[in-house]
Amino acid sequence: MSLPDFTLVKSNGSAYSFNDYNDYVILVVNTATQCGFAGQFPDLEELYQNYKDQKFVVLGFPSNQFKQEDVADGDMEETCRLNYGVSFPMHEKIFVNGKDEAPIFTWLKTEKGGILTSDIKWNFTKFLIDRDGNVIKRYSPKTEPKNMVKDIEKLL
Repeated sequence: MSLPDFTLVKSNGSAYSFNDYNDYVILVVNTATQCGFAGQFPDLEELYQNYKDQKFVVLGFPSNQFKQEDVADGDMEETCRLNYGVSFPMHEKIFVNGKDEAPIFTWLKTEKGGILTSDIKWNFTKFLIDRDGNVIKRYSPKTEPKNMVKDIEKLL
């Protein structure tokens, strides 16, 4: 199995295919710089730095759906780098729920639904994808990145 051929757009406007990450372990996170969970950015970066040489990547998808992201797409990478030390790929702002939701989140939620409904309940919901493109686990916003290490290492 491989990853779906979704077109993703980085915050700088450059487009690429999600399946460019075939054979990677991927952690997809919907983010917001003004969210109470934004303190997870440095820990997500630490995961990325610790495992990127083993084909692991964190993909950040900012969303203002919960009214906690007012940074413009063109400023997203710099804001996250300066304020949180983030170097992993950040994308343009998207919707994670509803009729305008990004196809990647439709797919993720179909693969790993949530409790009661599949909707994303808040920022910093995380999805772990294995090298074969299977969504292995969905983590709540409260799950700290350090608590995902065993799951990530098992897939690497």
